[in-house]
Amino acid sequence: MQIGPIPLPNRLFVAPMAGVTDRPFRQLCKRLGAGYAVSEMVTSRRELWNSLKTSRRANHEGESAPIAVQIAGTEPHEMADAARYNIDRGAQIIDINMGCPAKKVCNKWAGSALMQDEALALSIVEAVVAASAPQGVPVTLKMRTGWCQQHKNAVAIARAAEAAGVQMLTIHGRTREQGYKGAAEYDTVAAVKAAVRVPVVVNGDIDSPEKAQAALAASGADALMVGRAAQGRPWIFREIGHFLATGEHLPPPRVDDVRALLLEHLLEHYALYGDHTGVRSARKHIGWYVRALPGGEDFRQRMNQIEDTQAQWQAVRDYFDELGTRCERLPVWTGAGGLEEENPSDTQTNDDRKMELCA
Repeated sequence: MQIGPIPLPNRLFVAPMAGVTDRPFRQLCKRLGAGYAVSEMVTSRRELWNSLKTSRRANHEGESAPIAVQIAGTEPHEMADAARYNIDRGAQIIDINMGCPAKKVCNKWAGSALMQDEALALSIVEAVVAASAPQGVPVTLKMRTGWCQQHKNAVAIARAAEAAGVQMLTIHGRTREQGYKGAAEYDTVAAVKAAVRVPVVVNGDIDSPEKAQAALAASGADALMVGRAAQGRPWIFREIGHFLATGEHLPPPRVDDVRALLLEHLLEHYALYGDHTGVRSARKHIGWYVRALPGGEDFRQRMNQIEDTQAQWQAVRDYFDELGTRCERLPVWTGAGGLEEENPSDTQTNDDRKMELCA
């Protein structure tokens, strides 16, 4: 698997997610089996480049290669400038965002809103490629199947983007109209794959090893991209890779291993964001880790009241220390992000059932 001249260790990718795929999270996913991770989207608006938010998103200190940065905007010349800006700061791959369905992005005609204006979309692609190619940096494109069910134009945009020099295409199997509702479909991804020669990546609803295998089979894609299912479960890449290679499932991770991973993740998170922002922005990550664990919801509510990073870190450590005395491994996940056997007896509490499912 390659993106232009850049080789990748495997075909398991981390999706760019605003507020999630910062440097500590990307590094963790790569450590746990992802071959490629794309940053949160960076705005093309020059006046925001010096903001604290953008400077954090453009921070790649110590990050393993390849470093991929996603940019978002609506003006070709601004997008070209954003590509140069991020290349100067270490980006080795530039990804164009035409997939974000968020209203605050689409209302400005960025993200997936660009799929409504194919001429503008192509102008942006051409400008970004022209800015990146002289520096040997490949450009990729992430998009949806179309703006709405009646206007699925991913194939047309894919062909035009390839002709303009894009070297990889990622397709989320939903329209912008769907947001994240309903089921992702892979027929459109398969149609894009049949229409172009560059690598194609399938994205959407990949939340288990079996779903990963099915998505690859249905789409014929060269690689797959996992987004929301990696939140609080970054080892999903290791699980998918093992299943694709052997047809067998890895056992759930050990509680002690998850404890160590999360505590290290938190320290990296605090170092990037500082104490004041770090203690707040870490809450979502902690909540994702514990959401299906015994006592997880009660712990999350208590943890959300903590205003100090050291106290938050210690609370997480204490929670997993206590869980480790009762449970060697995490409860078994299902592909839907829940627990196996969803019909416990009426006399069991939810936490009792989770304890039973500890391996």
